[in-house]
Amino acid sequence: MHKIAILGAGKSGVGAALLAQDKGLQVFVSDANRIAAPHKKALIAHHIPFEEKQHTADKILSADEVVKSPGIPDSTPIIQAIQKKSIPIIAEIELASRYTHAFLIGITGTNGKTTTAYLITHLLKVAGLNVAIAGNVGTSLSRRVLENKYDYYVLELSSFQLEGMYHCKMDIACLLNITPDHLDRYQGQMAAYIQAKFRVLQNMTTKTHFVYNQTDDNIKAYLQQHAILPRQHPVSIQQDHKDIGNFYSSLTNLRGEHNWFNALVAIKVAQLLSIDKTRIKRGLSTFTGVPHRIEWVANIGGISFYNDSKATNVAATYAALMSFAQPIIWIAGGKDKGNDYTALQDLVRTHVKAMICLGKDNSRIQRAFQQIVKPIYITTTMKEAVAIALSLAQPEDVVLFSPACASFDLFKNFEERGDCFKQTVLQVKNTRIAIAHHPHERNRLSNETIHQSVAEEQSKG
Repeated sequence: MHKIAILGAGKSGVGAALLAQDKGLQVFVSDANRIAAPHKKALIAHHIPFEEKQHTADKILSADEVVKSPGIPDSTPIIQAIQKKSIPIIAEIELASRYTHAFLIGITGTNGKTTTAYLITHLLKVAGLNVAIAGNVGTSLSRRVLENKYDYYVLELSSFQLEGMYHCKMDIACLLNITPDHLDRYQGQMAAYIQAKFRVLQNMTTKTHFVYNQTDDNIKAYLQQHAILPRQHPVSIQQDHKDIGNFYSSLTNLRGEHNWFNALVAIKVAQLLSIDKTRIKRGLSTFTGVPHRIEWVANIGGISFYNDSKATNVAATYAALMSFAQPIIWIAGGKDKGNDYTALQDLVRTHVKAMICLGKDNSRIQRAFQQIVKPIYITTTMKEAVAIALSLAQPEDVVLFSPACASFDLFKNFEERGDCFKQTVLQVKNTRIAIAHHPHERNRLSNETIHQSVAEEQSKG
């Protein structure tokens, strides 16, 4: 019996385990950390052997194949041991693709993947196609394949996932952009990161389609040096201004010019699937956006709060800052990934009136902007960051939480980080509403005292 070891018991790892077991493989799951309760429950319910808070080398190295969580770097000792034994290491997407004949639409790029993937999925659903989203967002592809009820899958694909894909073939591949990101995983080598992104094209044929950003310098340079098989569909705001006029006015719920491009990619995919213009417009008009990407949270005293926790790199934050004409109180920071913040400096100089750095070590991002914007505040708690922002902002200002960094210093992931921001803002809003209904309290408490009382209440709970 084919033996498969799965490293990492998150959504993708457990999905892979369930699918592999269903297909008759002998499965063992290993996680160096504690396994979350819902995932552990699923493994126990299906009698899948597992371990947590350790990697037992003998059990893992006896496998015929290893499925690796994309978050595990190759420098990890257990991965090096697996490579030394020449045991194949694959991604969960690669495993799942072996067991489906569905139409695969792959979305990759440094920024915009999630919005574009969700928008494509929405357009296809509105058009009546039997489609589901999977991959780096939402449900794992393995779980979707196990359900066995969809004809189309829209896959958000990270560079880490693409590294572990070898035989999987996209029917439509979309490459949105390539800007510096995750260079800590690529030894600072941009060329390696670009190569990883272009793995989305492997195994594609002349009958498949490649939609890409024709104005991206890294994409253009790669295509000039490499011949590719799929039919090419270059997209740009400049070139496709007619489609912007025809369709973008229908897209009422997304902010920022960068979303024009995301919409154009989604429109192109819909057109390649022969979806008519009326249904495309209907889909655009009913799309509400995605959580954690320039997501409006609340208005407090005329100050708008936006959650952009998914902005884990410089380019994503650049797009967010460009989305507002109002003065911005910018909350940034987190786990630095070797970011080059110089691309943001001119924009911050003209758009940002104050900056708040949230993270365990804010030294690099603080140094990058200390001569650009004043004041800069430093904090390690979301409660304090929101309280500072509210004390600095004036009516009509925007408080933008767009970290430009990874979340792993204070949070498990960008979702937890964004949820924490939203919850904190809404708690402040609700506290203010409560105070407003008690005139004696309102007269007694200044804004500063309100912030302090909110922080104290939150620290208790």
